[in-house]
Amino acid sequence: MALSIEEERILTEIASQLGQEDPALADRLANFGRLRRRRRIRAIAAIFVAVLVIASLVGAAFVTAPT
Repeated sequence: MALSIEEERILTEIASQLGQEDPALADRLANFGRLRRRRRIRAIAAIFVAVLVIASLVGAAFVTAPT
């Protein structure tokens, strides 16, 4: 559902007032989606690294195992 021109103007005005009254909160709200995305990327990267370490350890155990 698209906003009317008047609704968009009102929202822009509210955002501008928020930025003037509480810049820290305005920054947090503006970056909210980006922070979640970064956290998700970090979690995926950590899992990937953990899998690589485990695979390396298992591979090294097979290579050094006596026959």
